[in-house]
Amino acid sequence: MTSLIKSQRRIRTMILCLTAASMLVLGTVSGIAQQPPQLPQLPQTTSPVNIKPEANEAPETHPWTIEQLLPLTVSEAWQLSGKNEDKFFDMVQDLAALSAQKRNLDLPASVEAGQQAGEYIKQQAKLDHDQLLYAVVDQAVRKVGRPTLAQASEAVPK
Repeated sequence: MTSLIKSQRRIRTMILCLTAASMLVLGTVSGIAQQPPQLPQLPQTTSPVNIKPEANEAPETHPWTIEQLLPLTVSEAWQLSGKNEDKFFDMVQDLAALSAQKRNLDLPASVEAGQQAGEYIKQQAKLDHDQLLYAVVDQAVRKVGRPTLAQASEAVPK
């Protein structure tokens, strides 16, 4: 039962992140074209957060850690990705997983939730390219996330 819940959580997170990242990238690419200061080269380490849609898939590895992503602005994250949508999506995916985990939230596996989060991220990123990407992703996760089963059962009066 626990593995089924984890698999559903991973799928929900992936759908949300994919939608959010595509909306963010497509909506802000033109505004992010300005050159921010050059970012330092990151060491080759793997991200501690892993979202994979299938249990039999190998975990993805990235040249960044969550700790390196947390202080990046939207513009800096886009630059760090090499202006590559897939890499940027992976960054958003890692940050969304961290946010959902820290806030004990499950992300709904629905297109509507993904679109809602994606539109919010796109809108907020357009407003200010210098805000932290994690702050934008965290707000989107808070908008669409639902309390985990354990947290929800604790809130129910007995």
